[in-house]
Amino acid sequence: MSKKVVTMGEIMLRLSTPNNERFIQADEFDVCYGGGEANVAVSLANYGHNAEFVTAVPDNEIGECAVAALRKHNVGTQNIAKCGERLGIYFLESGSAMRPSKVVYDRTHSSISTASASDFDFDKIFDGADWFHFTGITPAISDAAAELTELACKAAKAHGVTVSCDLNFRKKLWTSEKAQRVMSNLMQYVDVCIGNEEDADKVLGFKPADTDVTSGELNLAGYESIFKQMGGFAGWNFFNSTAYIFNNNIFLSGNRGNRNKNTTFGNVILLARKRNFIRIFVSLVRHHKA
Repeated sequence: MSKKVVTMGEIMLRLSTPNNERFIQADEFDVCYGGGEANVAVSLANYGHNAEFVTAVPDNEIGECAVAALRKHNVGTQNIAKCGERLGIYFLESGSAMRPSKVVYDRTHSSISTASASDFDFDKIFDGADWFHFTGITPAISDAAAELTELACKAAKAHGVTVSCDLNFRKKLWTSEKAQRVMSNLMQYVDVCIGNEEDADKVLGFKPADTDVTSGELNLAGYESIFKQMGGFAGWNFFNSTAYIFNNNIFLSGNRGNRNKNTTFGNVILLARKRNFIRIFVSLVRHHKA
């Protein structure tokens, strides 16, 4: 039986240079609509789940194009608010060979960054839902978006919905200090926390001991130390299953009680490479039992 999964975040207009051209070479851009949480909804819909995306878009033709891009992938869009001034944009200079890609954001005053609780009916949104997913990108967009994210988390928990968060630290959006301040508060609602080494360090302040990713020095025991530190973090005193992913391997420890009776695995923390995220996340959703 397919699960009803709700994701919430910003959908953006991506303008990318064709044929791996640099910005200065391009006379035109390719158009695409997407975003971290929107992409998760699309992937889940492709796997046969009932995926719904919650966001805000401007009430104009560009906003309609963004909604249509989701609909063609069978993502539910009935709870998308029409408000605000504009859709966020980012420009992508596609990398080539040794030249890395470049991204320039133009998202100030986007619809989701100025949306408020009055634009959404969270009780309706989470009615019958099994899972709610958000990322650290949304609360980083603006203080209003951070408040909206917390309201959504509170509503999800009130409806007995499993909540997951991809920490996803973006240094262009906020500092590590502010990320830790905001995200530490949001972690009290989270059942499944997903991130990599940088996320754990920059967003939650936990760093794996004796590990330097840039130099290739990796110590598995250092990763386990993160979870020991997180044992008493945000009320996560007991874990039904504590999981972390490292180089495609899943390590489990714990099985010491269940804080949340609405999930089969209590609190799960995934320290995952980004390329593995969708595969692992879809597996968790598929095997989740309310």
